[in-house]
Amino acid sequence: MDAVNTSEPVPSAESQLRAAAPHELVATARRLLADLVGADAVTLLMADYALSVLQPVTHLPHTAAPVAAHEGPAGRAFLSQAPVVEVPDGSSPTHVVHLPLTVRGDRLGILSVRLPSSATDPATVLRLTDFATALAHEVATAGRDTDLYLQARRTRRLTLAAEMQWQLLPGRGCAREEYVIGAHLEPAYTIGGDNFDWSTGADHLTLTVTDGMGQGIDASLLTSLAVGALRNARRAGIGLADQACLADQALFAQYGGTSYASTLLLRFDLETGVVRAVDAGSPQLYRQRDEGVEQIELEAQLPLGMFEETQYEEQTFQMEPGDRLIVVSSGVHGARDADGGSFGERALRQTLSATRREPPHEAARAIVAGLMEHFGSKELATDAAVVCLDWHGRHDRHDRDGGNEGNGTR
Repeated sequence: MDAVNTSEPVPSAESQLRAAAPHELVATARRLLADLVGADAVTLLMADYALSVLQPVTHLPHTAAPVAAHEGPAGRAFLSQAPVVEVPDGSSPTHVVHLPLTVRGDRLGILSVRLPSSATDPATVLRLTDFATALAHEVATAGRDTDLYLQARRTRRLTLAAEMQWQLLPGRGCAREEYVIGAHLEPAYTIGGDNFDWSTGADHLTLTVTDGMGQGIDASLLTSLAVGALRNARRAGIGLADQACLADQALFAQYGGTSYASTLLLRFDLETGVVRAVDAGSPQLYRQRDEGVEQIELEAQLPLGMFEETQYEEQTFQMEPGDRLIVVSSGVHGARDADGGSFGERALRQTLSATRREPPHEAARAIVAGLMEHFGSKELATDAAVVCLDWHGRHDRHDRDGGNEGNGTR
């Protein structure tokens, strides 16, 4: 009789990451990469809330210096979302590979791996890229059970209102075949009432941008109720207008019309590019097609919670492959400086045009940066939210409709 091999198979790197304790992911990654590629240093860098720096993850946050998120080798990897190999000097026996940590389009940070220069061949870099993606998924999951990675994201303490808002968000980006979303909030560490939310399915994408009136904790509580009510209605499977109606009733029941939330609700048909919309307040919507910029004028309806049992109606517009859609809250389009001057329609359009070739994440951040530069301030006095969506559509549909001319690759 042949002997039965009872030895256990060697666990994959991904399974070992999954098995690691939430707070031990970095240590586990160091051990695995030392064995796999001979790495002698591994650093996990998390993007801070303002997307200004990449901060090392340690058990005692901020014991190592952050690096810039928009310059240097690590910053280039973060911006380009592609591996960057850093060669310290011509005689160094080691190179550092900087790898994006991204989960379905949501940029978390960078994994920096120092290894022998002989090990930085394309095949090894590809393996490291796959490893970084697996690690990113585990970091996102581990955030439910440990504060370590959330602590590493902050350069200073968040206000309580901001803590609530960041926990309410789905992320800062989402990518699928049909679209790529990038979003940004400022002031990142004191945000109160602005929020964005999305949910993707097999055939539809629902996107909302909400601006709760007021400031601080009052605005955060109001927005939390509005977003929770919208999610509850959406998950019940009802239409967009009825989602707005139910959220409106929830806010009026709580506040009696003394507080309300301006909200833009969008539902994209992934097959056709038709967008159903409900404009319940102040967020403004712009579309860039080719080199042109146009504001999509929707029928202005009442903000959620202003009056009892408000009825809402849907409108529709069409997205074409290659279009970019930008939603800005009142903190962007209505911002005013101490002298009463505003960012203005012209300045906003100029910023949109200047960021047309940037990826959605960077376009959203750059629009807010342009707003701060316009007012000569390092931090905004009011909340500002920007959501940027690049629409590609479904390639199989465009192929059926006449080839690749409109496949969104331009």
